[in-house]
Amino acid sequence: MIETAVRFFQEGGFFMYPIAAVLVVGVIVAVERYIYLSAQKMTNRRDFNRLHQMISKKDLKGALNYANEAGSAMASMLGFGLQRLARRQSREEIEYAMEEGLLEVMPRLEKRTQYLSTLANISTLLGLLGTIIGLIAAFTAVASADPSQKASLLSQSISVAMNTTAFGLMAAIPLLLVHSILQTKTNEIIDSFEMAGIKVLNLINDGTGGKTAPGAAPRAPQGEQPANPAGSMA
Repeated sequence: MIETAVRFFQEGGFFMYPIAAVLVVGVIVAVERYIYLSAQKMTNRRDFNRLHQMISKKDLKGALNYANEAGSAMASMLGFGLQRLARRQSREEIEYAMEEGLLEVMPRLEKRTQYLSTLANISTLLGLLGTIIGLIAAFTAVASADPSQKASLLSQSISVAMNTTAFGLMAAIPLLLVHSILQTKTNEIIDSFEMAGIKVLNLINDGTGGKTAPGAAPRAPQGEQPANPAGSMA
């Protein structure tokens, strides 16, 4: 099995080496991204549970300090909202702050994942290029060969030239598959951020009893007119 793989690689020609290099880079990126996203998923769940408990107990100061010190993407996003909450701003302002925090942490989650689809395309194109150059060299060699050997020489040369296309596809297919898996994993983490933000907002709203934010003008009861502070001119 190993001898067949080595012979297959050697018969492919020069372009087998850049394809192998692309595959190695893709594997390194895929492993790094998978480890990072898996660690983030566990860390985010831990930090959300911790912050949720603190907010439920009305320990907003402790929750804000924990969010600033934790360093995870979830803690960073919720920290934006807790800062607005500490300033006694409205629910809408808190929601906007957490959306801003989500936009800030998303590039860290999506970083380098798109490289895998690019590397897969490069691998496929290198395989096709190697095959085309190999076919050009094969037809050139057959043109000056003995007529009795042209058929066998041409079939052998084409078989060797096709090795680069085969190896390019062998590298591209797993990279595309891993890219899809990592993209799905990233989307799941982003969805968990949105769910966590809604839970925290509802928890904050329940804690304040649905009251308006400080500084907001109270609404006058229906059927009553607001008093005129300057007095009646009549």
